[in-house]
Amino acid sequence: MEGPNLTAVTEFILLGITNLPELQAPLFLLFLIIYLTSLLGNLGMIILTQVDPRLQTPMYFFLRHLALTDLGYSTAVGPKMLVNFVVDQNTISYYGCATQLTVLVALVGSEFFILSAMSYDRYVAICNPLLYTVIMSPRICWMLVTISYLYCTFVSLLLTIKIFTLPFCDNKVIRHFYCDSLPLMSLACSNTYDTEIIILIFSSFDFIFSLLIILVSYLLIFIIILRMNSVEGRYKAFSTCGSHLTVVTVLYATMMFMYMQPKSSHSIDSDKVASIFYTLIIPMLNPLIYSLRNNDVKYVLQRTWKKVCTVFS
Repeated sequence: MEGPNLTAVTEFILLGITNLPELQAPLFLLFLIIYLTSLLGNLGMIILTQVDPRLQTPMYFFLRHLALTDLGYSTAVGPKMLVNFVVDQNTISYYGCATQLTVLVALVGSEFFILSAMSYDRYVAICNPLLYTVIMSPRICWMLVTISYLYCTFVSLLLTIKIFTLPFCDNKVIRHFYCDSLPLMSLACSNTYDTEIIILIFSSFDFIFSLLIILVSYLLIFIIILRMNSVEGRYKAFSTCGSHLTVVTVLYATMMFMYMQPKSSHSIDSDKVASIFYTLIIPMLNPLIYSLRNNDVKYVLQRTWKKVCTVFS
């Protein structure tokens, strides 16, 4: 009996979002607009929170890194997906695929922990305002994001190495529009149980641990808010958390839809829609949510826009 037909893989074929020719041009235009909006929004947020003195606080420090991770993983997926709409065969090199997976896993994981750090920042600001500058010192803020980046880079490298040291069969077709772990492992000609267990352990830890920090932080925040006598104080406390709660709800709900539904109800099309949402739509929405709901960001944007208009008038 013959064994599996192994081959030295140099590239993969991405099925893309759709194989219908009449949808290629409209989808290319749609996702080009989405990606450019995400690019401009996140770059703008990074620049504003870096250079404006009004935004030199721990909250905007974390917001800058949130925009950085959004920009990073949307760029890891978006441009390649756009190219694949206009070429005859959607191919990606072996090392390009490995790089895409590494960047995506590292930055999406980092986003979870940055969001949890932001929830802790809101807890300290509301529950311990007098000690806020001491507890959320620049050193602590840098330590939180550095640990997140280092840990998630380690995890992404471990998972990528585990996946790309598997022997692949001659079927090189990835049933997705980017290099994701599960579609890649379906091409392996050997047992992937160990790799699947590693992915399950790390992804479950990242998701549950970061969500637990967020839930505990907001539970304590809500207890403090309910004890406030001033209606204005309650409103102000809620308003400082509104943008972050919106971003957290959208991201975690999308991830739960993707990975916590029964296996029997999974479909390639629904997974693609959810993947589009968290790799392209969420990075576009996050800077819009923070700019529309945050008075400081709106003030800085308006002031910057007036300066630009003055220069060119």
